[in-house]
Amino acid sequence: MKTMNTFVAALTAAVALGTTGLQAETLRLGDFQSTSHIVSIEGTSKWMAAVEEATGGEITFQHFPSQQAAKSKAQLDAVNNGILDAALLGTPYHADVLPLNSVVALPGYYGSAVEGTEALQSMLEEGPLREEILATGVTPIFGFVLPPYQVLAKSRLGAPADWNAQDIRTSGSTQAMTARALGGVGISIPGPEVYTAVERGRLDAVLFPLASVPGYKLNEVVSHISTNGSFGGYSFVMVVRSALFDSLPEDTQATLLKLGSETATHVAEVQDESVAGLIEEWKAEGIDTYTFTDEELAAISEQLTAVSTDWVERIGNDNAEAVLESYGALTRK
Repeated sequence: MKTMNTFVAALTAAVALGTTGLQAETLRLGDFQSTSHIVSIEGTSKWMAAVEEATGGEITFQHFPSQQAAKSKAQLDAVNNGILDAALLGTPYHADVLPLNSVVALPGYYGSAVEGTEALQSMLEEGPLREEILATGVTPIFGFVLPPYQVLAKSRLGAPADWNAQDIRTSGSTQAMTARALGGVGISIPGPEVYTAVERGRLDAVLFPLASVPGYKLNEVVSHISTNGSFGGYSFVMVVRSALFDSLPEDTQATLLKLGSETATHVAEVQDESVAGLIEEWKAEGIDTYTFTDEELAAISEQLTAVSTDWVERIGNDNAEAVLESYGALTRK
């Protein structure tokens, strides 16, 4: 009962922002990343601190990382139900209601986190991706992507034949299509549970962005890591319940958005910069950090050509083809 009273009090106070003018308010913000993850350190936590400073403490945050308030797949529901006021969504976990946003998971498009983030931010400002998010009752504040996914495995995976029948962790249904196109079996497991799944032999390989590996310590359970693949991406979008966001003064809304844009660029840059150092660390640990040969890349690319076409057909949305074309243009594919 005490917890429920706290939720109700937070929601009531948030609504009051729109009726009594801006006052000191603590927003409950949830996400599924740990506070040691680069996304939390350089993204979520950095944005919260910047907002608190810019608003002179009129807006503060109560942060619930590591799925403390809701599981990864329930973050959006928690915001809509008033349990949370805001959340950092992993869009692949919400593909049922955000299918167009899963375009980021397609392989072979952006080559760096900065390039992918610039494309995503542009598509969140206006167009189908933004409208799809708004339709769920929340407003996108900023979005960013992880570096292109690589493959981490117990054995070296190169040519498509090496991938046959491998159990591969993927982020959502779109990336599962990538695993299947290469002959593997896509298995969707939340990031926090991947370490144990690899350790216990449930997974043979993992599609994962290198900058995020330390946050999950996956380098402890794999022996081979690719460095020049492009097996899709992953997007995060910070959202606030629309009723709450719309009740804020326009200058406060502008502050949240401006600082969000700056944070998105920053976290993308930091991720890209971290990758080279991580590769050297893993080499020193005895891990085989390898580059695909030109022949391997050509064979992999050929296997993956149908994934984008299949995505358009599977989505079954009138905007899917236009979204894919815009995404391809923005990522200079």
